[in-house]
Amino acid sequence: MLKILSTEQIRSLDAATIQKDGIASIDLMERACQSFVNWYVERFDSTKKIGIVCGTGNNGGDGLGVARILSEWGYYVKVWIVKGSGNETDDFKTNLGRVQERISVDNFTESSTADIFSGCSILIDAIFGSGLSRPADGIQAKAIQAINTYSSVRIAIDIPSGLFADKHSIGIIVKAHHTAAFQLPKLSFLFPENYEYVGEWHLVDIGLDKTFIKEAKTNFYYLTKKSVMKILKPRSTFDHKGDHGKALLIAGSFGKMGACVLSARACLRAGVGLLTVHIPKVGYSILQSTVPEAMVSVDPNNEFLSESPILNSFDVIGIGPGLGQNPETIAAFIKILSEGKPMVIDADALNILSSHREMFHTIPSGSILTPHPKEFERMVGPWKDDFERLEKQIQLSIEIKSVIILKGAHTSIATPEGRVYFNSTGNPGMATGGSGDVLTGILTGLRAQKYSAEETAILGVYLHGLSGDLWAREKGMNSLVASDLIELLPRAYKILGV
Repeated sequence: MLKILSTEQIRSLDAATIQKDGIASIDLMERACQSFVNWYVERFDSTKKIGIVCGTGNNGGDGLGVARILSEWGYYVKVWIVKGSGNETDDFKTNLGRVQERISVDNFTESSTADIFSGCSILIDAIFGSGLSRPADGIQAKAIQAINTYSSVRIAIDIPSGLFADKHSIGIIVKAHHTAAFQLPKLSFLFPENYEYVGEWHLVDIGLDKTFIKEAKTNFYYLTKKSVMKILKPRSTFDHKGDHGKALLIAGSFGKMGACVLSARACLRAGVGLLTVHIPKVGYSILQSTVPEAMVSVDPNNEFLSESPILNSFDVIGIGPGLGQNPETIAAFIKILSEGKPMVIDADALNILSSHREMFHTIPSGSILTPHPKEFERMVGPWKDDFERLEKQIQLSIEIKSVIILKGAHTSIATPEGRVYFNSTGNPGMATGGSGDVLTGILTGLRAQKYSAEETAILGVYLHGLSGDLWAREKGMNSLVASDLIELLPRAYKILGV
């Protein structure tokens, strides 16, 4: 998996690379510029006129180097320099001298407007880099406003100017359609509040020191296929169903049995050995006909959960999809929590917890909670920004000694040890009813197979998103429904090598 480093660590990483490779900083800058250009030319043809807006720091130096290389490759390039109160760095000066040999360079002034970019189909932003610590102001803010106003494709080198890498951003920020980040993602890329600035982000390998990255300490990670593959446990020739866990799914109520069916089918597809589903009487014929592989335990009540089934033979309990919040259901849930079995808690079970906060301390350690943002807000209260939301997620995970999965784009997984993993699979087509029920089933099935809560969350979230990506790739996002995720789960497993 990819580490997400702080701005201080990124600065040290650059320095370590320069020392290890025995090069000057301008040489590392040239390497970064070449890598950016390689990324660019794979996506945009040479007929598109390019404007590059550069600050006077090292990000501006990157922009100047990119301008020179693109010009050498036959692209039409125009460059503007935005001179603020800061000093010009040595590497900026070096690249300015190099680019002026090929391209005329103009200054962006106080009187400049967005019309200055007339004729450019693409604007490349290279005003500020990842080390920015204060909001843009003065002439730089004016330049950012002009970039945002001009109608073109906007591309940021490493990070959109004005965006802070690892804290909440304020002030004006370039609204990039694409961000080509050097080597590793920035924490700020992974939050909804910054999507309008970052756009679609891409990683550009510039050969930074892998030993430094390996040894760097961080609590933030971005999942990769390779890292998820390492978690998977291969099956043995002599395995039997008892070796792959016994799961109990408690779900469904009158009018909401579909959520139960989706979750049960997903649990089975996730590979659980034996699945029992505890449901109200109204769902009996539905479950027996739609999920024949599952055993059914019937609650005395016709329409909703009214009592806890016997739990001692199960490895994990999944609870919540379509459950409802009747008083008898709440009482039964309290008893189920008291049994101490590891649990996967979702949907109405989360809403019950939010309404009865005294129940939080009874959640068995090693459980997994899977709220979407609104459910999470009901659990912990509102937040000012996404960085505060992340801190609340981490603190709740530590407090209840359980994994918190906050669903959404780049779903975040917080562990009781303070680690956070951001998912790299999934797409907007998965924003459809029942998708969360499928995830609950997948997680329940994996947890029963003796994966730890952390491993279960990582593997389950990745597989869930990968199934959605497979569907979107073949049939588009708009038509995706939750049952499609279950259908493609076997193929997602196969991509991971099992």
